[in-house]
This record gives sequence, structure tokens and C-alpha cells, in this order.
Amino acid sequence: MPDYLDDLRLAHVLADAADAATMERFKALDLKVETKPDMTPVSEADKAAEELVRGHLARARPRDAVLGEEYGVEGTGPRRWVVDPIDGTKNYVRGVPVWATLIALMEAGEGGYQPVVGVVSAPALGRRWWAAKDHGAFSGRSLTSASKLQVSRVSKLADASFAYSSLSGWEEQGRLDGFLDLTREVWRTRAYGDFWPYMMVAEGSVDMCAEPELSLWDMAANAIIVTEAGGMFTGLDGRPGPHSGNAAASNGLLHDELLGYLNQRY
Repeated sequence: MPDYLDDLRLAHVLADAADAATMERFKALDLKVETKPDMTPVSEADKAAEELVRGHLARARPRDAVLGEEYGVEGTGPRRWVVDPIDGTKNYVRGVPVWATLIALMEAGEGGYQPVVGVVSAPALGRRWWAAKDHGAFSGRSLTSASKLQVSRVSKLADASFAYSSLSGWEEQGRLDGFLDLTREVWRTRAYGDFWPYMMVAEGSVDMCAEPELSLWDMAANAIIVTEAGGMFTGLDGRPGPHSGNAAASNGLLHDELLGYLNQRY
């Protein structure tokens, strides 16, 4: 059985390169920002970071395929790297430090490609999280300076902290009533947004989170980190992994209730 640790080390090298590129342009007064066809922003830093990661992978893993947010899929085969160069571009272009580079390795298996390595690097926050299949999830400055992640043991909604990104997506999908009912039942809600709630679930500082509309590159790295920390990561349909176009993550103890509310009257 592969242990994926060499791939994890490579993912850290890729994240280091991306961090250098993104931090160099963070808060730059002359940062160039365009609007993509789906009306979301993309900065020159998004493109530069993805190009750097693709260049490294072409040299280090020439047989592996690559899927990135900005440049699509390249290559075929049973192993595919999935890259979101800047998750949280809207924050990035406004100078908000909550953004990260998401890097995952997915491998073909039963039920399609599944994430086996994930790194989430948020250099403006000075934080990085990572995981490899069957090796646990960690956070720290480097592979040699890290602490193991473990989800919370909160088992009651009344004691639970629930994180999300925004209200508009839930309303557009007709899920807002169930969402609001859930917020009334839990102890605390916060809209941290993007990658961060999933990392908080993995750390145990938040008990559950969800988003109604996502792409594979938004989820692949988050999914392996949450599950290796002992949590659950599914679509709103309950399907395990990052394949449903949306996501629900929890400590596992609250997952059925989380899905129940978000699918209520839907």
C-alpha cells in the first residue's frame, strides 16, 4: 500500500512556492484583477501561483494529471493533482487575510477519484494544515513542527458551533428555511467563509460547516484533512467525499442532524 508521504512532502514544496507568489502581490496597489465568465474575480496572483504549481508538477510528477481552477485539466491517468491557487480571491483582492492555496492529490479508486493528500496553506494568517491518507491530519509551520488535529466531541446541537460562508447561496437553492432553522438550534454561528471553517472542524474549534455550491478544487484538500482528523465530509446528499458540488463537514457526531436541517423542505 502506498504511504503518500513523498507526495505530501512535494505538496508542501508546491505550497511554499505558491505562498511566495501570492504574498508578494498581496495588498499590491497595482494588482491586476479580471472578471471571469462566471462573474467571479481572478487576479494575476491566482494565475501566477497556479502556473508555478503546474511547472513544479511537470518536473516532479510528469505522469500525473493536473486540474486547476484557472487552467483546467491537463493529462490523464490514475493520479490527479487538484489545485485552487487562491481560495478566497475576493478576500485577497480586498486585503482580507483569509485566503489560502489548496493542493490535493486524488487517486482513482472505487467510486471515482478520492483525495489521498491535502495541503491548505494560508500564508497571510501564518497557518498551514495538511493530511495524507491513513497518516492523520496536522497543522503547523512545517512537517517537522506540527500538532495533530482532532475533531471535537460535541454531540448536541445546542452546544455546537456552526460555520458557513454566506446566506445568498442557500436562498438561491431553496434551502434557506432549513439553514435558518439550524442556526436557531445551535449554540453559535459564524460566517468565516471559504476554506477556514473546514480547517476549524478538523481542529475541533468548530463542530460543523456547510456550503451550498462548490467546485472540486474548493473541496478536495479540505475533505482529506477533515476525514483524517476524525470527522465526516460529504455532499449535502450525504455522499462521502468532494463530488457533490456542495459540502457538509462535521465531527461526525452531528452529521445526520446537519444534513437533516439543510435538506429540510428542499
